[in-house]
Amino acid sequence: MTQFRSPIISPEARKHLVETTASFIASGGVVAIPTDTLYGLAAHPMIDSAVARLFAIKQRPIDSALPLLIADNPDIERYASVVPEKANLLADAYWPGPLTIVLPKASTVPDSITAGRNTVGLRVPDHWAPREIVRTLGSAITGTSANVTRKPGIKTAHEVRATLGDELDYVLDGGRCNTGIASTVIELTDHSALLLREGAISVSDLASTIGDVTIVGEVSS
Repeated sequence: MTQFRSPIISPEARKHLVETTASFIASGGVVAIPTDTLYGLAAHPMIDSAVARLFAIKQRPIDSALPLLIADNPDIERYASVVPEKANLLADAYWPGPLTIVLPKASTVPDSITAGRNTVGLRVPDHWAPREIVRTLGSAITGTSANVTRKPGIKTAHEVRATLGDELDYVLDGGRCNTGIASTVIELTDHSALLLREGAISVSDLASTIGDVTIVGEVSS
């Protein structure tokens, strides 16, 4: 199997890429960035016009929530109002990595992000670009995949430019994404663990970490 590697980027070039991308996001732009799974669409979650534009670009129904990418595990406390012990166990085991944890949202998280629900999906990706952008911004960013809804996920900046380039403010080219597999999504409360989507991390791996997991969404065959 052919192995794809991210291009070697000097610290100076990386800093420039991060600052440029963060500047577009801070001013209300919508950009595409690489992650450890697929290329994602990043916007500032607190700028309503940017979030609305992201929905339009992705042709995503407004009743679908958007996950947020954060930089470090402790950031979970900033965006979730309740953090069950199982969330900490999963974060310690799989962050940074391809696991989105859905938790009761903090009051500061806009309804436009959560589609009016009282929960929010959070993830620490295993990729320098989103984490350094978040640190530079001082805010989480949206982390939905950079594709039109129901179309395949995108693994390269070239593909992003070919499909969405005219509608985006900036595309950060970080090379080909390593896995090309979406994150696993699990919703946690004090009393239950609900698997909403099985992705790069299997349900058996989750169960080995936190015990019983109830499957309510898509599971790989």
